[in-house]
Formats: sequence, structure tokens, C-alpha cells
Amino acid sequence: MNRQTLIAIGVAVVLGLFAVYLANSFMVAAQQRGKAAELTRVAVAAVPMGYGTTITPEKVRFANYPKNSLPTGSYGNIAQLLPKGQRRIVLTPIAVNEPILADKLSGAGRNASIATLLPDGMRATTVRINDVSGVAGFIQPRDSVDVLITRQVGESQVTDVLLQDTKVLAMGARTQGANGQPTAARNATFQVDPIGAQKLALGQEVGSLSLVLRRPGQEQDIPVVETVSLNDLRYGVARGYRPVSLAAATPPARVTRAAAPKRPAPAPRPVAVPRSNNIEVIRGTSGNRYEVGDYEG
Repeated sequence: MNRQTLIAIGVAVVLGLFAVYLANSFMVAAQQRGKAAELTRVAVAAVPMGYGTTITPEKVRFANYPKNSLPTGSYGNIAQLLPKGQRRIVLTPIAVNEPILADKLSGAGRNASIATLLPDGMRATTVRINDVSGVAGFIQPRDSVDVLITRQVGESQVTDVLLQDTKVLAMGARTQGANGQPTAARNATFQVDPIGAQKLALGQEVGSLSLVLRRPGQEQDIPVVETVSLNDLRYGVARGYRPVSLAAATPPARVTRAAAPKRPAPAPRPVAVPRSNNIEVIRGTSGNRYEVGDYEG
């Protein structure tokens, strides 16, 4: 074989291997698409369902989901979702077309309970409030609040921050918001840890509790909590703040005093010459002194 023939054979082999690679890639991709195209039925909400809603077959429909992307806790048929003679209650709001999952429902045949909403290690505790301490009814379930306590210490009343960033589970018997409308309640239920539950139980016995609506998140917390007493009512905030007086805010005008005129030096007082009864007579360069006697007439 000559050189050109060998080159042609080599090029053909390379092109053949490249064609085999492309065909294999196409077949693998087609198989993967076929697996992804395998769908299964999943129960989803046909209507919006809030906390406490009893699930019925007419509130459920089924949608196709890829088998390799099924949500954990989903239901594939109505028998799994609603066993015969048993019911399920919605614990977490479910939107239309959202998959109905086991962690959003009560157990089969069980009623709705706030306990199922609590994370591990957390507790639910209720305290008394009124229209004022409850921010005039604007606090809604799932809001975050700070809890203040006002109590008597000695002969003075003080207010402290008892808890920060506390989640509201319910206002009165409501566990869902009232569409932004204020609704007064006589008690509030919070999600707290065991120590927080003890603080609330003791706080409402020794003083009065007030709620302060806030944005959620620890970045909104006060790093150093100050105790506010009656003495702090004179100022805008407790400790560290003092109103700036006008004299301190505006630098005083510079006053230049004119120099007082210098007083003239007093003239030297004449030196008293002692009286003498002698008379000196000078003639030329010589002088003679004569004594004169005193004559009284």
C-alpha cells in the first residue's frame, strides 16, 4: 500500500469511531428522556385549603408528576389520602395545584392540633393580653413579636424585654390571619423553648406583659437589653441618652474684650523738707550760716 491509501484508511477509521460515539450519545439521551417522561399521578389541591380544613374528595384532584421527581410524602390515590372511614385535617395552608403532602396534614382519623406544628424541642404557651398590650388586634398568627414585662421593683416600676423574636401561633382561637383586618383577642399563644415558657408563666404572675410587633429575624434583635425605669421617662430612650441643650448645640459666640486704658503713673509726692531756724548767706564762693531765734509777739 502506498502512503495515500494508509492515510485514507486512518481517516475512515477515525470518522467511524466518531459516528459510533454520536450514535451512542443519542441513544443514551433518548433513554434518559424516556425515563423522565414516565409520569405518575399525585394528589394536589383543587381549592385553597387553610388550617383546620377537612379534606374531602371534591377538594382534591390528581396531576401528573415525573416519577424521579416525586415530592416526599405525596399521595398517589384517594385511598392513600383518605382511608375508608377516616378523615384528615389540614395543618398548613395549601394553595391551588400544590401537592398535598403528609407533613401538612393530621394523621388519619385525627383532629387538627397545634402540637403537630411545633418544631423539635419547642413548646406552645398562652398568655393573657388585652386590646392595648396586643397592639390593638394588629398582631396576627405567624407574626413575630417581642414580649415586654412591667413589674414593681422596690418603690419603682421598671420594664424589661422578656423575649425577642417570638413566633405567634394563635391569637385567641384563631390560627390563621384575618386577611389583614385587626381582630382583638384576650390571649395569645407563642412558640417558645422550655425556658421561654417558664419566663412567660412567671412573668404574667409578677407583672403585666405587653407585645411589640416587629419584623422577624435575629438581625432585628436588640444586642444589649436596657431596663427602663421611671427616671428614664424624662428622655427619649433609657440610659446613655441626654437631650442636647441649645447652649451645647450652638457654639457660643466669641467675645473680645477691649483692653482697659492704662492709668498714668502717679506723680512723685514732694519730699517734705524739715523746718530749720538757720539761714545760709553766700557771698562769692563762701557762705556763712546764721541761726535765727523764734520770736513770739
